[in-house]
Amino acid sequence: MSHVFYSDAAEKVLRGDLTVGERTAVMSVRASLEEDPTPDHARGLPDADPRSESYAMDLLPEQTGGRGITIVYRHAQDLDAVLILWIIAGP
Repeated sequence: MSHVFYSDAAEKVLRGDLTVGERTAVMSVRASLEEDPTPDHARGLPDADPRSESYAMDLLPEQTGGRGITIVYRHAQDLDAVLILWIIAGP
């Protein structure tokens, strides 16, 4: 089981800019990352740090009950931790 944290920027979006349905969807992803930080449906992103891997997960409007959302996060295997860097909500 991995530990999952939000960056300050992601926490701000989560607490202020999302609807209840969108927030619930993001928190569901957070919970799933605790069990599997590198799911098959996550897109790998370039990462400058050789000790971590960066990913993006897309949530469709059907999943959020609102806008499409992309969650960008970094997984550090040696720390067994995930940091959600950004929560990007579409129009």
